[in-house]
Amino acid sequence: MRQFHHEQPAAGPPEERLRAVLDEIDRTGSYRHTPAELAYGAKLAWRNAARCIGRLYWRSLVVRDLRHLSTAEDIAAECFEHLRVAGNGGRIRPVVSVFAPDRPGRPAARILNQQLVRYAGHRVEGGAGGVVGDPAGAELAARARELGWKCAEDRFEVLPLLVQERPGERPSWFELPDDSALEVPLGHPEHAWFAELGLRWYAVPAISDMTLEIGGVRYPTAPFNGWYMGTEIGARNLADADRYDMLGTVAERLGLDTSSDRTLWRDRALVELNVAVLHSFQEAGVTMADHHTESQRFLKHVAQEQRLGRATPADWSWIVPPVSGGLTPVYHRYYDPVDPELRPAFVAREPW
Repeated sequence: MRQFHHEQPAAGPPEERLRAVLDEIDRTGSYRHTPAELAYGAKLAWRNAARCIGRLYWRSLVVRDLRHLSTAEDIAAECFEHLRVAGNGGRIRPVVSVFAPDRPGRPAARILNQQLVRYAGHRVEGGAGGVVGDPAGAELAARARELGWKCAEDRFEVLPLLVQERPGERPSWFELPDDSALEVPLGHPEHAWFAELGLRWYAVPAISDMTLEIGGVRYPTAPFNGWYMGTEIGARNLADADRYDMLGTVAERLGLDTSSDRTLWRDRALVELNVAVLHSFQEAGVTMADHHTESQRFLKHVAQEQRLGRATPADWSWIVPPVSGGLTPVYHRYYDPVDPELRPAFVAREPW
């Protein structure tokens, strides 16, 4: 409350509001944020996100106040609308949708998906026991099938949204409407064969398994998104050995010598995979940052915060990009230490 009133002078002194909040806590065990408090608290949670390199634009976060909604059907419908609003025809907007909070003795509904859009993984019986699709989506896909979801076992099959209203209750599942999950097919500016790989990725990275905590009030269902940095897809989702593991395939099509690590075939394939991701999103008119530009923007954010006398906690291992880290300015410096107690914040959601 004091931080809100300090950073929003138009709200006036905090004393009267603090008295009202403490009285409400005495009567009910909790309190309700005003719309202005909720909106600014969500923005501060983004500003405090130590693992996020894209915090320069924290003030632009679109906050959707949906605290009056608590049923699985309503939550699912508004999550799909979140994706439409955030997708914005390709001009991605940072958005958070805040649903009902936990109350004393009354936990609120939870979304079981890690992200609003993610691809399923389907375990192959026999043999090496591999996965068709995204291994990171295999567990949720199995649970959705148990609930009645009929899947096509495609490599890029969008998972349904699973919402659980109460502890111990059977989750409800909802197919994503076609107009909500904007996807980009991947090609390469120089290699026509790349399109033959059939790769694609979704445009809006909306995290949905974290709790938004503001002033002691916990919102366990508050999906939020920024926009992608290319390396998140090209150097992690499509390249990691426990995800789509595409480096060997790309190296083979490039004709690289994979007989020894000393040929740096992985490095060369990784660069071309990232070139394809950046090129494809640009051609599709979908917002995406490259790691060099985003690094410069982050240091601009750090400088702005320093001028205002505020610390900028940052986890170096997350801020430095996974490609050519040493070529970016964020590599060559230290940052303010991460305070796990800093609030407002998006925090790991506690299990029921």
